[in-house]
This record gives sequence, C-alpha cells and structure tokens, in this order.
Amino acid sequence: MRNKIKHIQNKIDQDPKLQKAVDSIKPKKGIWGILGIILFFFLPEAITYIWQNELVNWAHLHSITEPLAMQRWLYAELEDMFASGVSWLNLTIGSLLLLWVLKSK
Repeated sequence: MRNKIKHIQNKIDQDPKLQKAVDSIKPKKGIWGILGIILFFFLPEAITYIWQNELVNWAHLHSITEPLAMQRWLYAELEDMFASGVSWLNLTIGSLLLLWVLKSK
C-alpha cells in the first residue's frame, strides 16, 4: 500500500499539467497578492475582534426593528456570526496562503 501511495505521489509530482495548474492558482508574490490575503483573511477577523460588542449590538438592533421577516432573519444570523467571535479557520487558511506566497522556490 505504501509503495502504491509513493508511486501515485511521484506521478503527481512529475505531472507537468498539474504543476502548471498549481502555479496558475498560486497568488503572485507581490504587494497585491500579499495585500489581498491580508484584506480578505486577516482584516475582517481583526475588525470582529476589536469591535465585536458593537457589531453584535448593531445586528441585534436591526434583527428586531427591520420590517421584513427575511431581513430580521438575516440580521439575526449576522448577530450569531459576530457573537461567535474570531474564525480560527479563516485565520489558519490566511496564514497558510501567506506562507505559500512568501515561500520562495
């Protein structure tokens, strides 16, 4: 079984089409790639960490004052999302992407 897995891994490592696909999805190692990762993964979590109570209160206020039931439901879901705190999964994915971009060949 181990030999089979090693054989498959070697085929994957030597496949030029797969290497080209991996290179095409990798964010570019420039200011925009790094800034994009920071803006999409770290900044929302920092905002949630710093202003969590204000965001929860804002969402709660709208969840009870909105005229449409669907809007009240959406604000209630948003309140639950803010109340749960920082997303460690989001931070982990952002960290891994940042390491991938910064890793030199």
